[in-house]
Amino acid sequence: MSLARVHNFSVSLDGFATGEGQSLDAPFGHAGERLHEWMFTTRFWHDMVGKPGGTAGLDDAFARQFAPGIGAEIMGAGKFGHPGWHEDPEWKGWWGPNPPFHTPTFVLTHHARASIEMEGGTTFHFLDTEPAKALQTAREAAGGQDVRIGGGPTVIRAFLAARLIDHMHVVVVPILLGRGVRLWEGLEDLDKDYRIESAASPSGVTHVTFTRAGL
Repeated sequence: MSLARVHNFSVSLDGFATGEGQSLDAPFGHAGERLHEWMFTTRFWHDMVGKPGGTAGLDDAFARQFAPGIGAEIMGAGKFGHPGWHEDPEWKGWWGPNPPFHTPTFVLTHHARASIEMEGGTTFHFLDTEPAKALQTAREAAGGQDVRIGGGPTVIRAFLAARLIDHMHVVVVPILLGRGVRLWEGLEDLDKDYRIESAASPSGVTHVTFTRAGL
């Protein structure tokens, strides 16, 4: 069965997955890049951006689970672009001509537009629908492979609330943001549905995995 998976999703100690004040110049608001610095040092990241070097070890091992077995991605409008991107017909995402997804990628937005075919196998499709229907569409496009729920926090929270996530990898970063968008808001008792494991990394982050009971 095709699974719905979350990978490499970073949150602060106080549960925020992005900061306040997102803009074209500040994709993560006042958080800057602090939530993702753990990944930028890994060999996985260096390989992805075409740079030599990078660290091996626990962070790299978790980061590399991002792509294997994934046949499609679902993301929110806030991940695809800055506030107001839908008013710019030339906007094609943050990632340049060859985005790192390499699969059909479904953007949940109230401002639908024609699909955008990019280099490397990524095609952005724009959907105005509920999580269950979006997941059904993505699974059909994934051809039997898994679907990655890529974020941001509002989208992942909606899929969790609908009990649609089968496996989730959250990285707890030892910073306090104080404001922004929380991941866990309104998800009381979610832990009862999952087998939860954690692993502390020498980098200071903690990798927490949620696997649906019975898988």
